Amino acid sequence: MMPKTQTHALSVSDLNRQARSLLESSFMMIQVQGEISNFVRPSSGHWYFTLKDERAQVRCALFRNRSQFLKYRPKDGDQVMVRAKVSLYEGRGEFQLICDYMEESGTGQLQQAFEALKLRLGAEGLFDAGSKQSLPPHPHHLGVITSPTGAAIHDILSVLKRRFPGLPVTLYPSAVQGAEAAPAIVRALKLAQQHAQCDVLILGRGGGSLEDLWPFNEESVARAIHACRIPVVSAVGHETDVSISDFVADLRAPTPSAAAELLTPDQRELQLRLDQARRRLKDRLGQQLRRQQERLIALQRRLRHPGERLRERAQRLDELELRLRKAALRLLGDKRSRFERQQARLVQIRPQRQVSQLRQHLGSLRQQLERQMNYLLHDKRLRSAALAGQLNAVSPLATLERGYAIVQDSQGRVIDDASQLKVDDLIETRLAKGRVRSRVTAIPPLEATTADETA
Repeated sequence: MMPKTQTHALSVSDLNRQARSLLESSFMMIQVQGEISNFVRPSSGHWYFTLKDERAQVRCALFRNRSQFLKYRPKDGDQVMVRAKVSLYEGRGEFQLICDYMEESGTGQLQQAFEALKLRLGAEGLFDAGSKQSLPPHPHHLGVITSPTGAAIHDILSVLKRRFPGLPVTLYPSAVQGAEAAPAIVRALKLAQQHAQCDVLILGRGGGSLEDLWPFNEESVARAIHACRIPVVSAVGHETDVSISDFVADLRAPTPSAAAELLTPDQRELQLRLDQARRRLKDRLGQQLRRQQERLIALQRRLRHPGERLRERAQRLDELELRLRKAALRLLGDKRSRFERQQARLVQIRPQRQVSQLRQHLGSLRQQLERQMNYLLHDKRLRSAALAGQLNAVSPLATLERGYAIVQDSQGRVIDDASQLKVDDLIETRLAKGRVRSRVTAIPPLEATTADETA
């Protein structure tokens, strides 16, 4: 017997979708460690790879919005730790991990410890700018805490020899790598404070891995730097290396050599500045001497005999008197010229003269008016004659003079059709000269009349 057909069978797409939802809801964000193989990075920027160990493997994807923020660039064979969520690729029904973070195995725990300590010390205020000390502009005694056999002390001394060889330097030897390094650094910081002869300290070493630089990420070293009464410059590793001591120190230098460059002036630059200051001082003194000499000469010139000053005053008084006379004469002449101009204007605006001018103007206007009136009358006469001729041409009287007549009934209405009349009606005929009244005795038919007129 055949089994009944299932009416609610799932499609493959529905099955994969439900499986994906079940996986993603059953697992929280997890961390997985393994070896990378089949690593592919297409042009889209997404990363696709397989994470495997000696017994199993799983497909992984890390999309571009996450991969672009990772400094680490993986390759096949790398041991890594990824943070991911469990999912399923519905298109092929493949179990996979969707990653949002990746780091090399071995450094992950150290990096987590670094971030945790950084967060905690930052919350306590060890990184605040207000707690940092100012560095001396020109140190008088430099202290260096580093390994006596490392490259850092040689780099620092080489820079000091080139820039400022006269600066005293005290080395506080300390291990800078390994388990004993952190306590040694703390002891060196305390010893430098006990000696109280250095006004700035350089704490540093050359480059290395995160494990090599780890003593400078220890909490004890960070607190010792923060408590140090002498300003501390952190110069750990290369320029790209960052340590907790960089955040706690009063200043971070990219390298030990850079720390020496930052703290010491260049003797050649100082010599140049000294020479410039000497020249400026010499110029200033010369200018002061010249000004004093000029002032002395001016005072000597001002120290004159009283009689000479009186003669100068008398001469000045004579000059002012002459100028006053010239000014008075010039003012009098201006007033006389103005008076004459006003008098001439008064003559021009006398009333008798204005009346005579207005009379002449009135006569001229009267003549113009007469000429204009004669011209208008002549023009109007010509136009009237022309209009009378035109009116006479269309007048009914002119038509009557040619032998025509106007017939009207007793009511005065013009008769232009015989059908408007009947026998015994009174009619009046207007001729060119006079009127005739008559009575209708007969109204012949139109055809007979036409025949008579034709005959």
